[in-house]
Amino acid sequence: MPLTLPTTDFGVEIPFAKHLGFVLTVCADGQSEITYAPQHEHLNSYSVVHGGAVMTLLDITMAMAARADLVDMGVVTIEMKTSFMQPSRGHLTARGRLIHRTATLAFTEATVFDDHGKPCAHATGTFKYIRRLPTGPKSSQPLNAPAG
Repeated sequence: MPLTLPTTDFGVEIPFAKHLGFVLTVCADGQSEITYAPQHEHLNSYSVVHGGAVMTLLDITMAMAARADLVDMGVVTIEMKTSFMQPSRGHLTARGRLIHRTATLAFTEATVFDDHGKPCAHATGTFKYIRRLPTGPKSSQPLNAPAG
């Protein structure tokens, strides 16, 4: 099912992305874009966006690029390398792209830009394709829930 953009629905439930307020604006042809308006609680002690929030933005942006054209497959992160180039401040936009795909792996990259268009962080990532989780109550069960 194609996504109607912009959306906070990533095709699957990602509670952390929803909590952070990520908005998916592009997801097609191996490309993705997510915008993010960080809140005060997302900042570090230097009053810039916490590196963990930036890495989450990069991770989900790359994952969406990896599965942009696949309706029945999801991805899990196998490896991610991140470089922080400057502090991330204000409204952020992450753009990702699928570099190469095999039957089981996706090789991706993404960059986070500030509201002046300056790059703040860049990542490369490797993702493994897996069958999508079923929709409904079981897909949102806690990891430690008993098997049913």
